[in-house]
Amino acid sequence: MNQHKYENIAMILADRIKDKVLLPGDKLPSLRKLCMDHDISQSTALSVYDLLQAGGYAESRDRSGYFVSRLSRRIAALPFSSHPAGKESAQNLDKLAEEVFSTAGPGHIKFSYGAPSSRLLPVARLNKELVKAARNLESGGTAYTETQGNEKLRRQIIRHAPHLGSLKPDDLITTSGCNNALALALMATTSPGDRVGVESPYYFGLSGLARNLGIKLVELPCHALTGPDLEMLEGILQNRQLQAIIVVSNFSNPMGGLMPAANKQKLVKLIEQFQIPLIEDDIYGDIYFGRQRPETCKGYDNSGLVLLCSSFTKTIAPGYRVGWIAPGKFREKVLQLKLSFVVCSVSLTEEAIAGFMETSHYQKHLKQLRQTLYANYLQYSEAIGRYFPEGTRLSQPQGGLFLWVEFDHDINTLQLFKQAIRLGISIAPGQLFTREKQFSNCMRLNFGLPWNTQLEQALKTIGHLATMLGNTNNELNN
Repeated sequence: MNQHKYENIAMILADRIKDKVLLPGDKLPSLRKLCMDHDISQSTALSVYDLLQAGGYAESRDRSGYFVSRLSRRIAALPFSSHPAGKESAQNLDKLAEEVFSTAGPGHIKFSYGAPSSRLLPVARLNKELVKAARNLESGGTAYTETQGNEKLRRQIIRHAPHLGSLKPDDLITTSGCNNALALALMATTSPGDRVGVESPYYFGLSGLARNLGIKLVELPCHALTGPDLEMLEGILQNRQLQAIIVVSNFSNPMGGLMPAANKQKLVKLIEQFQIPLIEDDIYGDIYFGRQRPETCKGYDNSGLVLLCSSFTKTIAPGYRVGWIAPGKFREKVLQLKLSFVVCSVSLTEEAIAGFMETSHYQKHLKQLRQTLYANYLQYSEAIGRYFPEGTRLSQPQGGLFLWVEFDHDINTLQLFKQAIRLGISIAPGQLFTREKQFSNCMRLNFGLPWNTQLEQALKTIGHLATMLGNTNNELNN
């Protein structure tokens, strides 16, 4: 069975349903027609409809075929675009992050988690690569390595990344995960007091980095599907109000937006026009649901102003802390900073990742991971449509790990978190992802957990709690 093909066909039909081209009750193509139209076998056509049914998009009727599900009426609208006002709240993000992530212990369902479950990762094969690395490296991996990082790893990154264009292994520097890459990029491009543009909502780890470096994060308006509003950004740049920009161009955290290729090109032209660096976080780029991997802004960069950061923490091994940066014209500065702060990377884990990437198992693993995450996304979406309060809005990511949920304003997700955690369910409330007074009715859910009836029940519980919370707050307000 061509699994990649059946998922693509399912995505096409799901998009037509979401775009209201196909309406609830409409008849879907017969199995025979689907086979003829897409040159697939009947078993593959059945898999297309199995996936659509799992996601709540299709239903089967005896002797009549497949139809657009009545459940699809409840496929949520997109969250509203963000409109940050520039007014900071009194919320202590560090304290909130500690509360969210420290209270989720063993046995909890961690929708708040920021990486795929270890059950979706190639643990056994990585263990073998670690043993091989210890055997092959000088002094069993206990010796210092070159500051730039494992040369074999840098070669493998280039080999598997045609989206990086003309980059060469020498253009890359390995790091201790993507956070370390972002920190090095910020230190290389900014000074205390600088203002740095970030998408709103944004990854909460940037708040601590900004505070420690003495820089101010300026939140930029964003659309749930396409990312930053470039017209608004251009106006800000014309007023010389930013000294750098950070974007997650592919499947942003937490909203899941994917910048179209034209927007990436335009963004690179803007930074070249105003001569300010762009720090691009591409940590989720390999987890795409479509036909091919999306491009990066770095692929359009001719000036060296784009610093591309990524890691293997979301695709292979979160705990290995293996990342990298392509810092462009800031290469020497980043090398000096890495030497000053960490001297060199961890040789064993870099060698193990490089060895795994040399095998055919690497691409097979990524393909399987993408298939699983896409199926999970459909399952989560169906459950949210079934169990969450009427009017709930939901992102429609084309990759990555996260769903962004937006409730009516009567539902405060920090209150929801405190109620859910008592029942062994952890969510990431929207206040984690902003320094402004917004997103108190939003939350992030990780769909990188293996789907089962326990997860479905947990989502049903969240929906019930949210409904009760909304009703209670609505009564109090009236």
